[in-house]
Amino acid sequence: MSANEEPLTGGNMSEVVRTGDTVRRSAGPWTPTVHAYLRHVRARGVTEVPEPFGFDERQREILSFLPGDVPGWPAPEWLWSEENLRDAGRLLRRLHDASLDLDLPDAVWQLPAREPAEVICHNDAAPYNMVFRAGRLVGLIDVDTAAPGPRLWDVAYTAYRLAPFAQDAFAGVSYDVGHLDPLARLDALVDAYGAAWSRADVLGTMAERLTELAAFSEARADAGGPAELREHAAMYRSDAARVVVLGGRAARPAGGTSI
Repeated sequence: MSANEEPLTGGNMSEVVRTGDTVRRSAGPWTPTVHAYLRHVRARGVTEVPEPFGFDERQREILSFLPGDVPGWPAPEWLWSEENLRDAGRLLRRLHDASLDLDLPDAVWQLPAREPAEVICHNDAAPYNMVFRAGRLVGLIDVDTAAPGPRLWDVAYTAYRLAPFAQDAFAGVSYDVGHLDPLARLDALVDAYGAAWSRADVLGTMAERLTELAAFSEARADAGGPAELREHAAMYRSDAARVVVLGGRAARPAGGTSI
């Protein structure tokens, strides 16, 4: 790392540094595809994602730096405002819609496509990959795991982290969260996205997503990744079992507008 590089922390496991108004990070075979995707959605008005600038002399990708706050743990109280929840739903809808006419016949994605491949999913649209200014959502970063998939695959994980249903969401906080109703917040997120999925639809997909994420985390740990990945996997499996039960109890629609 050179003297003018500032390490950045966030949701991604690779080394990320800031240099002036740009971010440099390790690239992979999928990076040219992700850059083409970013240029495509930005050209369609979704400027809340980074602008790609190619590669530096060390073959790291270069992206624009999005100024603002990326929440860590303990999460700040302003993160849980309904405005941020609805902003997240609207941003995901715009991001998904902007990818509908993306045509990359030689695309290489880091993650496998998931059927039905309706849109390009971010695949990690969670608070630790969101940028806020003055307590409001203004950006979405760490797009390297984007890949084709169903709209609900993305929305379900955002609901897991922002409604929230994750066990660690309120770790270390000193403020009261008793007024937050995850199921009602799930409804608000889906409504802001503009879909008609039921609570059971979202929670069922969430459980599937968490089960897959647990297996992925365990595989990373087996391959020499951080030991805490096993703890994460255990939490995902526990949360998946819990939301399956919630999904079985939920019957009423979570949103009213059909895609």
